[in-house]
Amino acid sequence: MNFDSRGVPGISVVTTGFTEAVETQSKALGFEPGVLYVPHPIQNRTREELQKIADDIIEPALKMLTASQEA
Repeated sequence: MNFDSRGVPGISVVTTGFTEAVETQSKALGFEPGVLYVPHPIQNRTREELQKIADDIIEPALKMLTASQEA
């Protein structure tokens, strides 16, 4: 939120275990953050699994980060 208020695009990468928390916090703050969800849990993933997750979200992340600049 701090980045957005400064005009710097940002996103959050959050595991699906925190979907409800993100929605609740967003409503409380009156702010719609850019969020990409990844599978939960994350802490016990192998290096290969983490690389796959990162590979899967890089394009959507870049699209979200540049969307406001294209508009």
